[in-house]
Amino acid sequence: MELEKNIPEGWVETSIGELAVLLTDYVANGSFASLKENVTYLRDGEGYARLIRLADHNKNYKGEAVFVNEHSYMFLKKSKLYPGDLIISNVGEYSGTLFRAPNLDIPMTLGPNSILMKFGESDDYMFYFLQGRVGKHLINTVKSGSANPKFNKTEFKKIEFIIPPITEQKAIAKVLTVFDDKIELLQAQNKTLETMAQTIFKEWFGKYQIGDELPEGWRVGKLGNEFDITIGRTPPRKETQWFSDRPTGKKWISIKDMGNCGTFIYNTSEYLTDEAIEKFNIPIIPTNTTILSFKMTVGKLTITTEDMLSNEAIAHLKIKNDSNLTSEFIYLFLRDLNFNSLGSTSSIVTAINSTIIKGIDFIIPKDELMNSFQKKILPIFKKIQNNTSQVQSLTKTRDTLLPKLMSGQVRVNNIKNA
Repeated sequence: MELEKNIPEGWVETSIGELAVLLTDYVANGSFASLKENVTYLRDGEGYARLIRLADHNKNYKGEAVFVNEHSYMFLKKSKLYPGDLIISNVGEYSGTLFRAPNLDIPMTLGPNSILMKFGESDDYMFYFLQGRVGKHLINTVKSGSANPKFNKTEFKKIEFIIPPITEQKAIAKVLTVFDDKIELLQAQNKTLETMAQTIFKEWFGKYQIGDELPEGWRVGKLGNEFDITIGRTPPRKETQWFSDRPTGKKWISIKDMGNCGTFIYNTSEYLTDEAIEKFNIPIIPTNTTILSFKMTVGKLTITTEDMLSNEAIAHLKIKNDSNLTSEFIYLFLRDLNFNSLGSTSSIVTAINSTIIKGIDFIIPKDELMNSFQKKILPIFKKIQNNTSQVQSLTKTRDTLLPKLMSGQVRVNNIKNA
C-alpha cells in the first residue's frame, strides 16, 4: 500500500474492500440480459418492494416511486436494503453521491447505478469519510469518462486510506452527527414554517379565483405589469475567464443551485466576475427578490439573500418602488400555482417562456389587507431565513472539521477539551 507514512498513532492502513463486510451492486445479481428477463418494474401501489435510486434520495423529488414484484425482489436478493444502509451512486453526473436507505417499513432493494456498502461498526464513520474532501478525492481517482463519469465496484474496492481505531471512529461520527442532527432539525422547522405560511396565504386569499367577483378594492394584475421582471444571462461558456468557483464578483444562480436550496438561497456553485457583469450587461437581482425557473425545470422558487445573478432560465420578480406587493406574497402565490396549466403544448419544458410568465394573472388584495398579511407572514419568513443562515454556518463548520478529523489532524479529545 503506497500511503504516506505520517500515520497518527493507533491508525492503520486499509482499503474499501478490506474494511467492507458487504459490497455489491445492482448488476452483481446477474447479466443485463438476465436482469431484463427477471426484473419487472411497477408503479406505486402495484409492487412488492421499493427500488431505491439516487432520485429517491432527493427530498424534493416529485417523480413516481418505482417498485418490483416479489419474484424480482428475490432475484435481487443480494441487494436487499434495510433502513440506514449505505448507498453510493457510481454512474453519471452525480456519481460519488452517498446516501442512506430511507426509513421505510416495506421491503427495499438497490436500484441501478448504485453500490450497496456495509462496514459493520464502521458504517457511521465511513458515511462521513466518503463525503469528506479526502474521500471524494479518492473516489475521483477511480472514475473514468468525462461526459458520463463512472466507477465500477472492482476499482472502488481498491481505494486505500488510513482509519482510526473503532472507538475513535465512533467518537468522530458522534461529533459530526451532532451537526447533522441540528441541521436536520432546522430544516424540518423550516418545512413546517413554510407549510404554515402557505396555509395562512390560502386562508386569506385562496377563496377567490380569476373571474370571481372580488371584494371592493381588490383587482386582477399581471406579473409583468406589477413587477419589474428581468431574465438572467450567461456569458459565452467557452470564455472561461468570466466564470469562477471561488468568491469573486457576484454569485451566479443556476437551476441546480435552486434545487439545492430552500425558501432562501445563500450558495451558488459559480460566480461571475465584475468584468463579465459589465461586458455582458448581466441583470443584478436585488436582495430579497423572488426568482422563478421557467425553462428545463419549471416552477422552482427561492428568495435571494444578497445581490445575485442568474442564468437565462430564471426570471427575477423585482418589487417596483411604488408597489405594495411583497416578495413573500408572490412567493406563496407562485408556490401554489399549477404551472402545467400555462403551457400551450404537451411539453411544459418547451411551452413556458418569459412572455407567458409575464402574462400570468393573479389577484391583488386592497392595500390595507396586504399590509396586515405582511405583518403576519413576515416573522415566519424571517424565522425561516434565520434557520437557513444557521444551517449554512453549521454546514460550513462541519465541512471544515470533517477532513481534519478524517486525517487525524484534529483529534476528538482536542475538540472536547477546547
